[in-house]
Amino acid sequence: MTTLADLIGVLDEAYPPALAESWDSVGLVCGDPAEELTRVLFAVDATAAVVDEAIDWRAQALVVHHPLLLRGVDTVAASTPKGALLHRLIRSGCALFTAHTNADSAAPGVSDALAAALGLTVTGPLDAKPESAVDNWVVQVPRTHTEAVLAALFAAGAGGSGNYCDCALRVPATGQFRPVGDAAPAQGTLGELQQVEEDRIEVVAPPAVRSAVLAALRAAHPYEDPAYHISERAQLPSSLGIGRVGTLPEPETLRAFTDRVARCLPHTAWGVRAAGDPDRSIYTVAVCGGAGDSYLNRATRLGVDVYVTSDLRHHPVDEHLRAGGPALVDAAHWATEFPWCAQAEALVRSALPGLETRVSTLRTDPWTVRSPS
Repeated sequence: MTTLADLIGVLDEAYPPALAESWDSVGLVCGDPAEELTRVLFAVDATAAVVDEAIDWRAQALVVHHPLLLRGVDTVAASTPKGALLHRLIRSGCALFTAHTNADSAAPGVSDALAAALGLTVTGPLDAKPESAVDNWVVQVPRTHTEAVLAALFAAGAGGSGNYCDCALRVPATGQFRPVGDAAPAQGTLGELQQVEEDRIEVVAPPAVRSAVLAALRAAHPYEDPAYHISERAQLPSSLGIGRVGTLPEPETLRAFTDRVARCLPHTAWGVRAAGDPDRSIYTVAVCGGAGDSYLNRATRLGVDVYVTSDLRHHPVDEHLRAGGPALVDAAHWATEFPWCAQAEALVRSALPGLETRVSTLRTDPWTVRSPS
């Protein structure tokens, strides 16, 4: 039997909640993790029409990109538009799950799906998400107290790495010291050189628990002045982050590339428009699914030929082009994120083959009419 908890596990592994921005709301919105699943529907938005589709199809879970509940929510009463949708889902036994900015920063994520739809070969993120900082503690401890010191460090939050805990390196060593002055050594005599069988232990820990780890070390270590060293891991290149940068199979004009975007993405009333010289040669491409105007400067610094995103505004675009930035292609917000639905569905179908899955083809882009004139 496949449960909602199984689905959540697959999605959280693919799109770790820790990657979500601090203001975001991701994960399970409603539903019982213990409930059995047989059908899952994927969509960008949980609109009324999409909820209808999920219920009519008898899906037990609806997975969406955009949060239904985000800012300023103080009621989910059935008399409110969003509350009414939640009540319908709950009454129908259909869970709601959201993967938003965590899916934006994951690898593969939203922009990987967009890049693949446009036929790009991805070379890296547009704006890399730094790896979490981590301290590396190196401690010299008498072998008789190694276990006690390690236990104290683990209890204080050290020794964790991914899905593992109580991680440490232990190297046999011989320590030496000569107590002088007012020293009160745990062993040895003032003025005499002392050699002790020790272990050199190394553990990692988040910087946030640095004070707790140090206090635990001093409390458990037999020496009045333990020998230890802390180093922080340097920021390393990461495949995680917002947007993607890639290359086309061969250069083409901005006019031809804009046509490519229009062909490769689902049709919307918004359409696809470009800013820049129509005959400009395009080879390196940056993409960002959803609203990406905050990364205009980043695209300029990377020196790409064109930047594809959505929700671009007149004045920022005008200033960007005046400053010599890359050409811009602006598509509908929904269209740039729709390819992610197939990506998420494929991940779930591969991990949970017993489920019946499908992507909603309903266009949830709010723009519905485009005048031909």
